[in-house]
Parts: sequence; structure tokens; C-alpha cells
Amino acid sequence: MNKFRTHKCNELRKEKVGDKVTLSGWINKKRDHGNLLFIDLRDNYGITQCIIDLSLIHISEPTRRRGISYAVFC
Repeated sequence: MNKFRTHKCNELRKEKVGDKVTLSGWINKKRDHGNLLFIDLRDNYGITQCIIDLSLIHISEPTRRRGISYAVFC
């Protein structure tokens, strides 16, 4: 597709479970549950919920506090 994404947010289905995909878009909604961060990622085609296990990666505190509508790559 391009260097920023392999799929659009509306293209992911059960068949893609376990595949490596790259999405890009805007944070529509963010919920921080301690070690789990839920992000509703929106692009021009749809919304995908990204679940990030913070115990496996490091995200700086300023990045975690960012508000809605920041552009991100997952």
C-alpha cells in the first residue's frame, strides 16, 4: 500500500489474526487500564481497536498522556 500502512482500518478481519500489519491514522479514543492501553485508531476508511500491552514495550509518559486526534502509527 505505502510505507506507512499495509492495510486500511476497515480491512482487518479474523483471517488476519497472527499476521504482522501496519496501520496509520488518528486516535479517536484512548483508554488506559494500567498495563493495557486501548486505542481506537481511525483513518478515512474506518476504525480499528489497537490493544497495547505496556509490560512488553516502553512508551514515554508524555506520549501516554497525549490527547485525542494525534496522528499515530501502530
